[in-house]
Amino acid sequence: MTSPASATATAVHSDPRPALADIPDGATVMIGGFGVAGQPVELIDALIAHGAGDLTVVNNNAGNGDVGLAELIRLGRVRKIICSFPRQSDSWHFDAKFRAGEIELEVVPQGNLAERIRAAGAGIGAFFTPTGYGTLLAEGKETRTIDGRNYVLEYPIRADFALIKADRADAVGNLVYRKTARNFGPIMATAAATTIAQVREIVPVGTLDPEVVVTPGIFVTRLVSVAAPAARDEKEGNQ
Repeated sequence: MTSPASATATAVHSDPRPALADIPDGATVMIGGFGVAGQPVELIDALIAHGAGDLTVVNNNAGNGDVGLAELIRLGRVRKIICSFPRQSDSWHFDAKFRAGEIELEVVPQGNLAERIRAAGAGIGAFFTPTGYGTLLAEGKETRTIDGRNYVLEYPIRADFALIKADRADAVGNLVYRKTARNFGPIMATAAATTIAQVREIVPVGTLDPEVVVTPGIFVTRLVSVAAPAARDEKEGNQ
């Protein structure tokens, strides 16, 4: 796996399919989103059309309803999912696959999930956290008592590809997000060898105020311009 910093200049696509064409079977793919907020649905649809399977997916949850990640799971393309919330009310496709023994699950507490992803991007080898100590989630993991408190050792989560969604980008890949729809996007962008971001608008270099750029372009390998319906943008931005 190559380092994000070694990626070439950001490529710009108007069609998401070529941007995902090199994702192989067996890849580890991070997918941004907190439920539907910030979920890069068009990129996931292109991944479905591409046909890659046997995937390990890192996401906050296990899909919603019948679209996006949920559809990828329904089609049997996901071998394993690493997530915090596999059992919300509309995760019926994951539920069916899991009960049938057709998908593996690694449950990670949400704070640990975010920190394990962030650690990968920050070059941190591992970290101790009290979250999960004394539970089934800590079985088989190293533990340590520090200043009288018990901790579990957790390791970074790295990916071959990250599929994320932002609001705007400039031509070199600097990203600005819409409110809470940013969620896991910024840390996933740093933790993957190849980051593909779908954005509502791509503007000339120099247009974005540097003070509002959240993800620097050095972490973004490819941009896909997707003009989303205004109603959905508003719904996502207010979640």
